[in-house]
Amino acid sequence: MTTHARFDLKMDAEEKRVVSRAAALMGTTMAGFVRAAAKEKAQALLERESRLALSQRDFAAFARALNRAFRPNPALKRALSEAHRKVRRA
Repeated sequence: MTTHARFDLKMDAEEKRVVSRAAALMGTTMAGFVRAAAKEKAQALLERESRLALSQRDFAAFARALNRAFRPNPALKRALSEAHRKVRRA
């Protein structure tokens, strides 16, 4: 792996002992273990936070809105007109 960025981490002796033992059990270095654990935790958090949870009532309202015929509001109509004016098509 090519190093692109550096990240320094300070930990107390007990944290270092725990991480060192875990890294040894995984057959990797402390740096490799911490890097993998941090990435795994970050990906799980990002995945969890990128989801939208709706109640049944809210989901039903959302589904009804998707199934209705689309009618652009005045602001969208103005934006589309302006875009057509400004953008030249080849």
